[in-house]
This record gives sequence, C-alpha cells and structure tokens, in this order.
Amino acid sequence: MNWISDVVRPRIKTLFKRETPDNLWIKCPDTGQMVFHKDVEANLWVIPGSNHHLRMGARDRLASVFDGAWEEIALPEVATDPLKFRDEKRYVDRLKENRAKTGMPDAVRVAVGAVGGLDTTVAVQDFAFMGGSLGMAAGEAIVTAAETAHARRTPFVLFVASGGARMQEGILSLMQMPRTTVALRRLKEARLPYVVVLTHPTTGGVSASYAMLGDIHIAEPGAVIGFAGARVIEQTIREKLPEGFQRAEYLKEHGMVDMVVDRRELKGTLVTLLRLLTKAPALEAATAAAPQAVSLEKRAGDAPLAIERPQGDAGETDAADAEGRVERLAESRPEPAAPETARG
Repeated sequence: MNWISDVVRPRIKTLFKRETPDNLWIKCPDTGQMVFHKDVEANLWVIPGSNHHLRMGARDRLASVFDGAWEEIALPEVATDPLKFRDEKRYVDRLKENRAKTGMPDAVRVAVGAVGGLDTTVAVQDFAFMGGSLGMAAGEAIVTAAETAHARRTPFVLFVASGGARMQEGILSLMQMPRTTVALRRLKEARLPYVVVLTHPTTGGVSASYAMLGDIHIAEPGAVIGFAGARVIEQTIREKLPEGFQRAEYLKEHGMVDMVVDRRELKGTLVTLLRLLTKAPALEAATAAAPQAVSLEKRAGDAPLAIERPQGDAGETDAADAEGRVERLAESRPEPAAPETARG
C-alpha cells in the first residue's frame, strides 16, 4: 500500500473539491445552448437566446399571473385508488412519488386573486404531476374552479398542460370530460368569461373537452396541441403530415387558436382581454414625461394636428403659446368609444 498516493492525495482532493449543483445550467432543447439556471427562471422559464418556452410549474405560473398574493382554493378529496390498479408499480405508490416530487395533491391547482386589479379565478394544470393527466382529482379541481368563479362572479382562466386522461382510473377518468363540460356550460350561461391558455403539451381527452371550450384560446409559442399523436395519425392515414402540424402557430393559421402569445407578454394580454370581456374600465396609462421642446405638429393617434401660425405683425408665436394651442386641440378631440365584446 502506498500511503502517499492512496491516503494523502485523495484527502487533499476532497479538501479542495467544490460541489456544483446539478441544476446550475440548463441546455436549450432547440439550440443546445447552455444557459444559467437563474437567468432562465428570471425570464419566466423562457430561454433568452432562442425564446424556447420550457415547462412552468404551477406555483411559478400563479406568481406570474397574479398581481400579488392569492387565495388558494381547497379542493375536495376523492378516492385514492378505486380500481386497485397496478402496472410496473402500484397506482398508490405512483401517487405518493408524484406528491413528494411536486408538493401538490394532484395535477391541478386553483386560486383566486387580482389580475390587473380584477378578481379572477385561475386554475393551473401541472405537467410535472403524472403528465398532467386528467383523473378524478383533476376533474374535481376544474369543476371546483368553475363553481368558484360562478359563485364569486369572476372570470375563469385555465392554464392547460396534459397528456390526456389518466389510464390508472379507467372509465372514471373519462367521466371527468362531461362533468367539466357541464360546469363550464353553467359559467357560460352566467355570461362569465372563460379564457384558456394552451401550453406544451395539450393532448388527448383534455383537448377533447374543457381545453377547447373557452371563449378565447391563447397558445404559447411552439406548444403541441392536438388529440392523437402525429405519429399515430401518419400511420392511420398513411400520409406525411405538413411541417409544424399540431404546433400552436399551425393551429392559429387554421383557426383553432385565437392568438399565440409569448409568455412574457401573457399577463398584459390577459388583463386586456378580461377587462374587455367584463366591460371593466381600462387601466389608466402611465403619464409620460413632458417634452422639452414643443413641435408645431403633434400626433394624436394617427392623425396629425397642424398648428397654424397667426397672420399679422406679431410674427411667430412663442413656445408657450404653441404649447397651449396643442393642448387645446388635443382636448377638443372626442375620446374613442371603448370597444364592446359580445359574448355568446
């Protein structure tokens, strides 16, 4: 035994070894670029260079939407394993693992808070919990969220991310499709807005039910949205699918999605839509700083407002007089009528 090489050297290496966290860097799926984890988190989990939208957890999603603190809605308990299902693992064990990993009782989280100063019910489906699959607990959460919005007379915003129905619950998971549809129908009859944000991925029975029943559908860039997988469709129809099939941009071009919005602009878009749909007064715009010099032509909207020079011996007016004329002309223009959105 060599005491120098076998004992001393390993201890010296251990003494000066620096532990590096495993999640310090994130690799972009599109470009392979290595990005600092904190930079991606501060950018709402969007890769700064490529604008690739990574998956976002339920808590981060709620924090990005609400103005401040929010009220978590308690969800009803359901039977844990009614079918006593077992594949490679018992269903009960899978639930325990996912609850420990995510800190959530199931795939959907519901909260109420202010979004742009407007009380709003928000539900988030987290893909990290068994692929965001729709089971009895998730169905109860969606129904509870719709009932909460109905009782409190608030809009309902749902962030969807799911691989479809949960196979471990069989027919009981499929029953959640009509249950959620009925709850959302009551919301529509009460003329309360229901806005759906489709994130990556939204597939299976979820896309065949509550994910496609919104008054407005917003999708994040690059999100896969569809019922069956592209490979299954190609094998069934025996044809090659077009480029970008089932992506958010493709669905927008074909009328299945109303708009594709970058995550960093999503809250502003939601605030505008919710205030239009509820006919709430628009938020006051921040007052711009007064200009140093006043031009003889000022734009209000797209139309220029010309200031004519007075005729006479006085010559040109001074800057103060010109400024007063601009303000009077701007005040004389009628305010544009606020658009109204008709809801079915």
